[in-house]
Amino acid sequence: MAAVSKFFSNLYTMSLVFFTLFLLEILTLIRSLIGWKTSPDKRVITTAQYLKLIEERNPTTCFSRNFYQAGLPPPDLVVECRVCLSEFEDGEKIRKLKCDHVFHKECLDTWLQQFCATCPLCRTKVLPDDVVASYRRMRNQVEYDGNDEELIFLLSALHGKLID
Repeated sequence: MAAVSKFFSNLYTMSLVFFTLFLLEILTLIRSLIGWKTSPDKRVITTAQYLKLIEERNPTTCFSRNFYQAGLPPPDLVVECRVCLSEFEDGEKIRKLKCDHVFHKECLDTWLQQFCATCPLCRTKVLPDDVVASYRRMRNQVEYDGNDEELIFLLSALHGKLID
């Protein structure tokens, strides 16, 4: 009798997990069909759009020792990226901000994506607050990417708790 009870308990749990996965798939399908629209005041921008805005306001240039004549420190000073702390080499892509601080393009772009959109040294704003807020909303959205690994792990953990 205990074996029959355990069988029906496991059957119930597996049915519950299957039904939950089925509902999630249906919701994902409906969401993709109707297109999840955000309201205009809650607009989001993609990473590509965010980086394009940074490029428009602070164009990338290539570093050269002749760059010193363009208003940077005299050549006798060591010029280095203050994010990665490595010296600039000829031909490297750099970005000069409005505050006159200079960084490797990749270092600064990574900084601006991960932290506030401010200069790493003086905290001068690189982009307006509304643009940064739109980008943060996009990064903070929980999107279903079709990867069921986390969901399966969660449901298997739940399954283990239901059986015990």
